[in-house]
Amino acid sequence: MSLYIYNSLKRIKQLFEPLEADTVRMYVCGPTVYDYPHIGHAKSYITFDIVVRYLRHLGYRVKYVQNITDVGHLLDSGEDRIMRGARREKVDPMELVERYTRAYFEAMDALNILRPDISPHAAAHVPEQIEMVEKLIAGGYAYEVNGSVYFDVSRWPKYGILSGRDVNDQQAGARVDVNPEKKHPADFALWKKADPEHLMQWNSPWGRGYPGWHIECSVMSMKYLGQTLDIHGGGMENQFPHHECEIAQSEAATGVPFVRYWMHHNMVLVDSVKMSKSLGNFTTVAEALKKHPAMHIRFFVLQTHYRSPVDFSDSVIQSAGQGYQRLLNTYMLLGRLAGSEIAEGAPEDVREMCRSVISAFQDQMDDDFNTPNAIAVIFDFSRQINKYITESEKPEPSSLALLCETYKKMAGDVLGLLPGRLEEERPAKPFIELLIEIRRVLRSEKNWALSDRIRDQLAELGVSVKDSKNGSEWDYQM
Repeated sequence: MSLYIYNSLKRIKQLFEPLEADTVRMYVCGPTVYDYPHIGHAKSYITFDIVVRYLRHLGYRVKYVQNITDVGHLLDSGEDRIMRGARREKVDPMELVERYTRAYFEAMDALNILRPDISPHAAAHVPEQIEMVEKLIAGGYAYEVNGSVYFDVSRWPKYGILSGRDVNDQQAGARVDVNPEKKHPADFALWKKADPEHLMQWNSPWGRGYPGWHIECSVMSMKYLGQTLDIHGGGMENQFPHHECEIAQSEAATGVPFVRYWMHHNMVLVDSVKMSKSLGNFTTVAEALKKHPAMHIRFFVLQTHYRSPVDFSDSVIQSAGQGYQRLLNTYMLLGRLAGSEIAEGAPEDVREMCRSVISAFQDQMDDDFNTPNAIAVIFDFSRQINKYITESEKPEPSSLALLCETYKKMAGDVLGLLPGRLEEERPAKPFIELLIEIRRVLRSEKNWALSDRIRDQLAELGVSVKDSKNGSEWDYQM
Protein backbone atom coordinates (compact mmCIF):
# COMPACT_ATOMS: atom_id res chain seq x y z
CA MET A 1 0.00 0.00 0.00
CA SER A 2 1.20 3.55 -0.77
CA LEU A 3 0.91 6.59 1.46
CA TYR A 4 -2.25 8.66 1.03
CA ILE A 5 -2.57 12.12 2.60
CA TYR A 6 -5.74 14.16 2.99
CA ASN A 7 -4.98 17.29 0.97
CA SER A 8 -6.99 20.21 2.36
CA LEU A 9 -6.60 22.02 -0.95
CA LYS A 10 -8.31 19.25 -2.93
CA ARG A 11 -10.50 18.05 0.00
CA ILE A 12 -9.67 14.40 -0.74
CA LYS A 13 -7.05 11.82 0.17
CA GLN A 14 -4.35 11.77 -2.48
CA LEU A 15 -1.45 9.47 -3.23
CA PHE A 16 1.66 11.13 -1.84
CA GLU A 17 4.21 11.88 -4.52
CA PRO A 18 6.89 14.41 -3.57
CA LEU A 19 8.42 16.72 -6.14
CA GLU A 20 11.66 14.75 -5.89
CA ALA A 21 11.45 10.98 -5.51
CA ASP A 22 13.55 10.60 -2.34
CA THR A 23 13.18 14.01 -0.68
CA VAL A 24 10.31 15.68 1.17
CA ARG A 25 10.30 19.45 1.71
CA MET A 26 8.02 20.17 4.64
CA TYR A 27 7.06 23.43 6.37
CA VAL A 28 4.88 23.86 9.46
CA CYS A 29 3.75 27.15 10.97
CA GLY A 30 5.60 27.50 14.25
CA PRO A 31 4.63 29.28 17.47
CA THR A 32 4.23 32.98 18.08
CA VAL A 33 6.52 33.21 21.11
CA TYR A 34 4.70 35.66 23.36
CA ASP A 35 3.62 33.19 26.06
CA TYR A 36 4.01 29.57 27.19
CA PRO A 37 2.95 26.79 24.79
CA HIS A 38 -0.30 25.02 25.69
CA ILE A 39 -1.86 21.63 24.97
CA GLY A 40 -3.21 22.91 21.66
CA HIS A 41 0.37 23.49 20.54
CA ALA A 42 1.27 20.01 21.78
CA LYS A 43 -1.38 18.46 19.52
CA SER A 44 -0.14 20.44 16.53
CA TYR A 45 3.54 19.61 16.84
CA ILE A 46 3.03 15.98 17.90
CA THR A 47 0.90 15.61 14.75
CA PHE A 48 3.63 16.83 12.44
CA ASP A 49 6.33 15.04 14.41
CA ILE A 50 4.53 11.81 13.46
CA VAL A 51 4.47 12.88 9.81
CA VAL A 52 8.22 13.51 9.83
CA ARG A 53 8.99 10.28 11.70
CA TYR A 54 6.88 8.14 9.40
CA LEU A 55 8.23 9.68 6.20
CA ARG A 56 11.75 8.97 7.44
CA HIS A 57 10.68 5.44 8.36
CA LEU A 58 9.61 5.03 4.71
CA GLY A 59 13.10 6.07 3.62
CA TYR A 60 12.56 9.69 2.60
CA ARG A 61 15.06 12.40 3.33
CA VAL A 62 12.83 14.97 5.08
CA LYS A 63 13.93 18.59 5.27
CA TYR A 64 11.68 20.00 7.98
CA VAL A 65 11.36 23.77 8.53
CA GLN A 66 9.28 25.27 11.33
CA ASN A 67 9.41 29.01 11.88
CA ILE A 68 9.45 31.12 15.02
CA THR A 69 7.12 34.11 14.78
CA ASP A 70 8.68 36.98 16.68
CA VAL A 71 7.13 39.92 14.83
CA GLY A 72 4.08 40.74 12.74
CA HIS A 73 1.40 38.42 14.19
CA LEU A 74 -1.35 40.93 14.89
CA LEU A 75 -4.36 40.69 17.15
CA ASP A 76 -7.79 41.63 15.77
CA SER A 77 -7.16 45.07 17.32
CA GLY A 78 -4.07 45.49 15.11
CA GLU A 79 -1.67 45.19 18.05
CA ASP A 80 1.40 42.96 17.63
CA ARG A 81 1.25 39.95 19.98
CA ILE A 82 4.93 40.26 20.83
CA MET A 83 4.52 43.92 21.73
CA ARG A 84 1.55 43.16 23.98
CA GLY A 85 3.51 40.40 25.70
CA ALA A 86 6.50 42.69 26.20
CA ARG A 87 4.32 45.35 27.82
CA ARG A 88 2.62 42.71 29.96
CA GLU A 89 5.94 41.54 31.39
CA LYS A 90 7.72 44.91 31.20
CA VAL A 91 10.63 43.56 29.16
CA ASP A 92 12.20 44.26 25.78
CA PRO A 93 10.40 42.43 22.94
CA MET A 94 13.46 40.35 22.07
CA GLU A 95 13.89 39.39 25.72
CA LEU A 96 10.33 38.12 25.67
CA VAL A 97 11.00 36.23 22.43
CA GLU A 98 14.10 34.50 23.85
CA ARG A 99 12.27 33.54 27.06
CA TYR A 100 9.34 31.90 25.31
CA THR A 101 11.36 30.38 22.49
CA ARG A 102 13.34 28.48 25.13
CA ALA A 103 10.11 27.52 26.91
CA TYR A 104 8.65 26.25 23.64
CA PHE A 105 11.58 23.99 22.81
CA GLU A 106 11.81 22.71 26.39
CA ALA A 107 8.12 21.73 26.24
CA MET A 108 8.49 20.05 22.85
CA ASP A 109 11.62 18.18 23.98
CA ALA A 110 9.72 16.88 27.00
CA LEU A 111 7.01 15.50 24.69
CA ASN A 112 9.66 13.69 22.62
CA ILE A 113 9.05 15.88 19.57
CA LEU A 114 11.98 15.89 17.17
CA ARG A 115 13.42 19.33 16.56
CA PRO A 116 13.01 20.83 13.07
CA ASP A 117 16.03 20.86 10.78
CA ILE A 118 15.72 24.65 10.53
CA SER A 119 13.88 27.04 12.88
CA PRO A 120 14.10 30.47 11.20
CA HIS A 121 12.99 33.62 13.03
CA ALA A 122 10.78 36.10 11.19
CA ALA A 123 12.72 39.10 12.54
CA ALA A 124 15.94 37.70 11.06
CA HIS A 125 14.41 37.59 7.55
CA VAL A 126 13.02 41.11 7.17
CA PRO A 127 15.27 42.00 4.17
CA GLU A 128 13.90 39.00 2.24
CA GLN A 129 10.35 39.98 3.17
CA ILE A 130 10.90 43.53 1.90
CA GLU A 131 12.29 42.08 -1.34
CA MET A 132 9.18 39.93 -1.85
CA VAL A 133 6.86 42.87 -1.16
CA GLU A 134 8.73 44.92 -3.77
CA LYS A 135 8.27 42.09 -6.28
CA LEU A 136 4.52 41.95 -5.61
CA ILE A 137 4.20 45.73 -6.09
CA ALA A 138 6.15 45.54 -9.34
CA GLY A 139 3.86 42.76 -10.58
CA GLY A 140 0.75 44.79 -9.85
CA TYR A 141 -0.42 42.52 -7.03
CA ALA A 142 0.14 44.98 -4.17
CA TYR A 143 -0.16 48.71 -3.50
CA GLU A 144 1.30 51.17 -0.99
CA VAL A 145 -0.78 53.62 1.07
CA ASN A 146 0.71 55.97 3.67
CA GLY A 147 3.72 53.74 4.36
CA SER A 148 1.76 50.46 4.51
CA VAL A 149 1.55 47.88 1.70
CA TYR A 150 -1.47 45.65 1.00
CA PHE A 151 -2.05 42.68 -1.27
CA ASP A 152 -4.81 43.40 -3.78
CA VAL A 153 -7.11 40.36 -3.68
CA SER A 154 -9.00 41.58 -6.73
CA ARG A 155 -5.84 40.81 -8.72
CA TRP A 156 -5.89 37.18 -7.55
CA PRO A 157 -9.07 35.39 -8.72
CA LYS A 158 -8.09 32.16 -6.92
CA TYR A 159 -8.21 33.84 -3.51
CA GLY A 160 -10.35 31.51 -1.36
CA ILE A 161 -9.27 28.31 -3.11
CA LEU A 162 -8.08 26.69 0.14
CA SER A 163 -10.75 27.86 2.58
CA GLY A 164 -13.66 27.83 0.12
CA ARG A 165 -14.51 31.45 0.94
CA ASP A 166 -15.79 33.87 -1.67
CA VAL A 167 -13.96 37.16 -1.31
CA ASN A 168 -16.99 39.02 -2.69
CA ASP A 169 -19.06 37.84 0.28
CA GLN A 170 -16.76 39.53 2.77
CA GLN A 171 -17.92 42.83 4.18
CA ALA A 172 -16.12 45.35 6.34
CA GLY A 173 -16.82 45.00 10.05
CA ALA A 174 -16.99 42.05 12.41
CA ARG A 175 -13.88 39.91 11.67
CA VAL A 176 -12.80 42.06 8.71
CA ASP A 177 -11.07 45.29 9.69
CA VAL A 178 -12.67 48.57 8.65
CA ASN A 179 -9.62 50.20 7.11
CA PRO A 180 -10.05 53.17 4.75
CA GLU A 181 -6.57 52.52 3.33
CA LYS A 182 -7.67 49.25 1.72
CA LYS A 183 -9.24 48.98 -1.71
CA HIS A 184 -11.18 45.91 -0.54
CA PRO A 185 -11.91 44.79 3.06
CA ALA A 186 -10.17 41.45 2.39
CA ASP A 187 -6.91 43.02 1.21
CA PHE A 188 -4.22 41.98 3.67
CA ALA A 189 -1.13 43.72 4.98
CA LEU A 190 2.27 42.81 3.56
CA TRP A 191 4.01 45.66 5.36
CA LYS A 192 2.74 47.94 8.14
CA LYS A 193 3.79 51.47 8.88
CA ALA A 194 5.16 51.70 12.43
CA ASP A 195 4.17 54.33 14.94
CA PRO A 196 7.20 56.19 16.35
CA GLU A 197 6.92 54.37 19.72
CA HIS A 198 6.74 50.92 18.12
CA LEU A 199 9.95 49.17 19.21
CA MET A 200 10.03 46.62 16.39
CA GLN A 201 10.54 48.49 13.13
CA TRP A 202 12.89 48.47 10.16
CA ASN A 203 13.80 50.75 7.27
CA SER A 204 12.01 50.00 4.02
CA PRO A 205 11.29 51.70 0.67
CA TRP A 206 7.97 52.79 2.23
CA GLY A 207 9.42 54.19 5.46
CA ARG A 208 9.89 52.70 8.91
CA GLY A 209 7.68 49.69 9.53
CA TYR A 210 7.43 45.95 10.07
CA PRO A 211 6.25 42.95 8.03
CA GLY A 212 2.78 41.43 8.14
CA TRP A 213 2.25 37.94 9.56
CA HIS A 214 1.50 36.11 6.31
CA ILE A 215 4.52 37.29 4.32
CA GLU A 216 7.02 35.80 6.77
CA CYS A 217 5.93 32.19 6.22
CA SER A 218 6.06 32.51 2.44
CA VAL A 219 9.54 34.01 2.56
CA MET A 220 11.06 31.61 5.08
CA SER A 221 9.53 28.46 3.60
CA MET A 222 10.65 29.28 0.07
CA LYS A 223 14.10 30.43 1.14
CA TYR A 224 14.91 27.05 2.70
CA LEU A 225 12.70 24.68 0.70
CA GLY A 226 12.29 26.22 -2.76
CA GLN A 227 9.33 27.78 -4.54
CA THR A 228 7.18 24.63 -4.34
CA LEU A 229 6.84 22.76 -1.04
CA ASP A 230 5.76 19.14 -0.74
CA ILE A 231 3.87 19.54 2.55
CA HIS A 232 2.70 22.62 4.44
CA GLY A 233 1.08 21.98 7.81
CA GLY A 234 -0.81 23.90 10.45
CA GLY A 235 -4.05 24.10 12.37
CA MET A 236 -7.48 24.27 10.72
CA GLU A 237 -7.88 27.74 12.21
CA ASN A 238 -4.97 28.88 10.02
CA GLN A 239 -6.61 27.92 6.73
CA PHE A 240 -8.10 31.39 6.61
CA PRO A 241 -6.70 33.93 6.45
CA HIS A 242 -3.11 32.86 7.04
CA HIS A 243 -2.65 29.98 4.62
CA GLU A 244 -4.99 31.50 2.05
CA CYS A 245 -2.84 34.61 2.03
CA GLU A 246 0.35 32.55 1.78
CA ILE A 247 -0.92 30.88 -1.38
CA ALA A 248 -1.93 34.16 -3.02
CA GLN A 249 1.26 36.10 -2.34
CA SER A 250 3.61 33.17 -3.00
CA GLU A 251 2.10 32.13 -6.33
CA ALA A 252 1.70 35.76 -7.42
CA ALA A 253 5.41 36.29 -6.76
CA THR A 254 6.72 33.08 -8.35
CA GLY A 255 4.14 32.01 -10.91
CA VAL A 256 4.34 28.37 -9.78
CA PRO A 257 2.26 26.24 -7.36
CA PHE A 258 3.23 26.97 -3.76
CA VAL A 259 2.29 23.71 -1.96
CA ARG A 260 1.49 20.21 -3.23
CA TYR A 261 -0.18 18.88 -0.05
CA TRP A 262 -1.82 21.04 2.60
CA MET A 263 -2.28 19.27 5.95
CA HIS A 264 -4.46 20.70 8.73
CA HIS A 265 -5.04 19.22 12.17
CA ASN A 266 -8.19 19.78 14.19
CA MET A 267 -8.30 21.58 17.49
CA VAL A 268 -8.12 20.70 21.19
CA LEU A 269 -11.38 21.35 23.03
CA VAL A 270 -12.21 21.99 26.66
CA ASP A 271 -15.82 21.14 27.44
CA SER A 272 -16.47 21.18 23.67
CA VAL A 273 -15.02 24.71 23.30
CA LYS A 274 -11.75 25.39 21.48
CA MET A 275 -8.76 25.73 23.81
CA SER A 276 -7.18 29.14 23.30
CA LYS A 277 -5.36 31.87 25.16
CA SER A 278 -7.99 34.44 24.16
CA LEU A 279 -10.71 32.42 25.91
CA GLY A 280 -8.54 31.73 28.95
CA ASN A 281 -9.42 28.02 28.94
CA PHE A 282 -5.95 26.76 28.11
CA THR A 283 -3.56 24.52 30.03
CA THR A 284 0.13 25.06 29.37
CA VAL A 285 2.32 22.09 28.59
CA ALA A 286 4.38 22.88 31.71
CA GLU A 287 1.25 22.80 33.89
CA ALA A 288 0.12 19.52 32.35
CA LEU A 289 3.55 17.96 32.90
CA LYS A 290 3.28 18.68 36.63
CA LYS A 291 0.24 16.38 36.74
CA HIS A 292 0.94 13.81 34.02
CA PRO A 293 3.94 12.00 32.53
CA ALA A 294 4.90 13.39 29.13
CA MET A 295 4.26 10.10 27.35
CA HIS A 296 0.72 9.96 28.70
CA ILE A 297 0.03 13.34 27.05
CA ARG A 298 1.59 12.19 23.80
CA PHE A 299 -0.41 8.95 23.86
CA PHE A 300 -3.58 10.95 24.54
CA VAL A 301 -2.99 13.02 21.40
CA LEU A 302 -2.24 10.00 19.21
CA GLN A 303 -5.36 8.11 20.29
CA THR A 304 -7.37 10.46 18.08
CA HIS A 305 -6.85 11.02 14.36
CA TYR A 306 -5.16 14.34 13.71
CA ARG A 307 -8.09 15.66 11.64
CA SER A 308 -10.55 15.04 14.49
CA PRO A 309 -11.06 17.32 17.51
CA VAL A 310 -10.10 16.02 20.94
CA ASP A 311 -11.53 17.04 24.31
CA PHE A 312 -8.89 17.65 26.97
CA SER A 313 -9.29 16.97 30.69
CA ASP A 314 -7.16 15.53 33.46
CA SER A 315 -9.38 12.45 33.69
CA VAL A 316 -8.97 11.73 29.98
CA ILE A 317 -5.18 11.99 30.29
CA GLN A 318 -5.26 9.62 33.26
CA SER A 319 -7.29 7.13 31.26
CA ALA A 320 -4.86 7.42 28.36
CA GLY A 321 -2.02 6.83 30.79
CA GLN A 322 -3.47 3.47 31.80
CA GLY A 323 -3.56 2.39 28.17
CA TYR A 324 -0.06 3.66 27.59
CA GLN A 325 1.22 1.73 30.58
CA ARG A 326 -0.03 -1.53 29.08
CA LEU A 327 1.80 -0.70 25.86
CA LEU A 328 4.99 0.15 27.77
CA ASN A 329 4.83 -2.96 29.95
CA THR A 330 5.18 -5.24 26.93
CA TYR A 331 8.27 -3.37 25.83
CA MET A 332 9.74 -3.54 29.32
CA LEU A 333 9.08 -7.26 29.52
CA LEU A 334 10.68 -7.91 26.13
CA GLY A 335 13.67 -5.79 27.01
CA ARG A 336 14.19 -7.61 30.30
CA LEU A 337 13.88 -11.08 28.74
CA ALA A 338 15.90 -10.34 25.59
CA GLY A 339 18.70 -8.53 27.37
CA SER A 340 21.57 -7.79 24.99
CA GLU A 341 20.64 -10.58 22.59
CA ILE A 342 20.55 -9.74 18.87
CA ALA A 343 17.73 -10.62 16.48
CA GLU A 344 19.88 -12.60 14.05
CA GLY A 345 18.85 -16.25 13.95
CA ALA A 346 15.20 -15.81 14.96
CA PRO A 347 13.05 -18.65 13.54
CA GLU A 348 10.91 -18.07 10.46
CA ASP A 349 7.55 -18.19 12.29
CA VAL A 350 8.59 -15.27 14.51
CA ARG A 351 10.00 -13.41 11.52
CA GLU A 352 6.71 -13.85 9.70
CA MET A 353 4.80 -12.59 12.75
CA CYS A 354 6.94 -9.44 12.75
CA ARG A 355 6.64 -8.90 8.98
CA SER A 356 2.87 -9.25 9.24
CA VAL A 357 2.49 -6.77 12.07
CA ILE A 358 4.77 -4.20 10.40
CA SER A 359 2.66 -4.53 7.25
CA ALA A 360 -0.57 -4.03 9.21
CA PHE A 361 0.94 -1.06 11.04
CA GLN A 362 2.07 0.57 7.79
CA ASP A 363 -1.34 0.00 6.21
CA GLN A 364 -2.86 2.18 8.93
CA MET A 365 -0.15 4.83 8.79
CA ASP A 366 -0.41 4.91 4.99
CA ASP A 367 -4.07 5.85 5.41
CA ASP A 368 -3.43 9.52 6.23
CA PHE A 369 -1.37 8.77 9.35
CA ASN A 370 -4.13 6.91 11.18
CA THR A 371 -2.42 6.70 14.58
CA PRO A 372 -5.46 5.36 16.54
CA ASN A 373 -5.61 2.30 14.28
CA ALA A 374 -1.83 1.98 14.26
CA ILE A 375 -1.88 1.87 18.07
CA ALA A 376 -4.58 -0.83 17.90
CA VAL A 377 -2.20 -2.89 15.74
CA ILE A 378 0.50 -2.54 18.41
CA PHE A 379 -1.88 -3.67 21.16
CA ASP A 380 -2.81 -6.71 19.07
CA PHE A 381 0.90 -7.41 18.63
CA SER A 382 1.30 -7.13 22.39
CA ARG A 383 -1.29 -9.87 22.88
CA GLN A 384 0.54 -12.07 20.38
CA ILE A 385 3.80 -11.50 22.23
CA ASN A 386 2.27 -12.38 25.59
CA LYS A 387 0.80 -15.56 24.12
CA TYR A 388 4.14 -16.49 22.56
CA ILE A 389 6.00 -15.97 25.85
CA THR A 390 3.36 -17.82 27.88
CA GLU A 391 3.13 -20.81 25.56
CA SER A 392 6.86 -21.15 24.91
CA GLU A 393 8.62 -23.37 27.42
CA LYS A 394 11.79 -21.38 26.92
CA PRO A 395 11.47 -18.46 24.45
CA GLU A 396 14.34 -18.23 21.99
CA PRO A 397 16.50 -15.17 22.96
CA SER A 398 16.92 -14.13 19.31
CA SER A 399 13.13 -14.29 18.87
CA LEU A 400 12.62 -12.05 21.89
CA ALA A 401 15.20 -9.64 20.49
CA LEU A 402 13.43 -9.50 17.11
CA LEU A 403 10.04 -8.97 18.78
CA CYS A 404 11.52 -6.16 20.87
CA GLU A 405 13.17 -4.60 17.81
CA THR A 406 9.90 -4.70 15.86
CA TYR A 407 7.93 -3.28 18.78
CA LYS A 408 10.42 -0.43 19.15
CA LYS A 409 10.32 0.36 15.43
CA MET A 410 6.57 0.97 15.56
CA ALA A 411 5.89 2.34 19.05
CA GLY A 412 9.25 4.07 19.47
CA ASP A 413 10.78 5.16 16.17
CA VAL A 414 7.51 6.07 14.40
CA LEU A 415 5.09 7.01 17.19
CA GLY A 416 7.76 8.29 19.60
CA LEU A 417 6.08 6.58 22.55
CA LEU A 418 9.00 4.67 24.06
CA PRO A 419 11.81 5.91 26.26
CA GLY A 420 15.35 5.86 24.96
CA ARG A 421 16.30 3.52 27.79
CA LEU A 422 13.96 1.27 29.72
CA GLU A 423 15.31 2.59 33.01
CA GLU A 424 13.90 6.03 32.17
CA GLU A 425 10.33 4.75 32.66
CA ARG A 426 10.88 2.23 35.45
CA PRO A 427 9.95 3.34 38.94
CA ALA A 428 13.04 3.54 41.17
CA LYS A 429 13.73 0.36 43.18
CA PRO A 430 14.11 2.12 46.55
CA PHE A 431 10.67 3.69 46.05
CA ILE A 432 9.13 0.29 45.27
CA GLU A 433 10.87 -1.42 48.18
CA LEU A 434 9.49 1.24 50.53
CA LEU A 435 5.94 0.68 49.28
CA ILE A 436 6.33 -3.09 49.61
CA GLU A 437 7.43 -2.64 53.24
CA ILE A 438 4.46 -0.34 53.90
CA ARG A 439 2.16 -3.00 52.40
CA ARG A 440 3.71 -5.62 54.70
CA VAL A 441 2.81 -3.50 57.72
CA LEU A 442 -0.70 -2.82 56.41
CA ARG A 443 -1.29 -6.50 55.76
CA SER A 444 -0.12 -7.38 59.27
CA GLU A 445 -2.70 -4.88 60.54
CA LYS A 446 -5.32 -6.45 58.21
CA ASN A 447 -5.77 -3.13 56.38
CA TRP A 448 -6.62 -4.95 53.16
CA ALA A 449 -8.23 -1.99 51.37
CA LEU A 450 -5.16 0.26 51.51
CA SER A 451 -2.84 -2.67 50.88
CA ASP A 452 -4.75 -3.58 47.73
CA ARG A 453 -4.78 0.03 46.59
CA ILE A 454 -0.98 0.21 46.75
CA ARG A 455 -0.72 -3.08 44.85
CA ASP A 456 -3.09 -1.86 42.14
CA GLN A 457 -1.31 1.46 41.69
CA LEU A 458 2.03 -0.31 41.45
CA ALA A 459 0.50 -2.48 38.73
CA GLU A 460 -0.40 0.67 36.79
CA LEU A 461 3.30 1.61 36.92
CA GLY A 462 4.28 -1.77 35.51
CA VAL A 463 5.24 -3.37 38.80
CA SER A 464 3.77 -6.80 39.56
CA VAL A 465 3.33 -7.75 43.24
CA LYS A 466 2.74 -11.37 44.28
CA ASP A 467 1.73 -12.18 47.84
CA SER A 468 2.31 -15.50 49.56
CA LYS A 469 2.50 -16.84 53.11
CA ASN A 470 6.24 -16.13 52.96
CA GLY A 471 5.75 -12.44 52.15
CA SER A 472 5.53 -10.33 48.98
CA GLU A 473 7.67 -10.42 45.87
CA TRP A 474 7.71 -7.86 43.07
CA ASP A 475 9.10 -7.51 39.57
CA TYR A 476 8.85 -5.30 36.47
CA GLN A 477 6.21 -7.32 34.71
CA MET A 478 3.06 -7.19 32.66
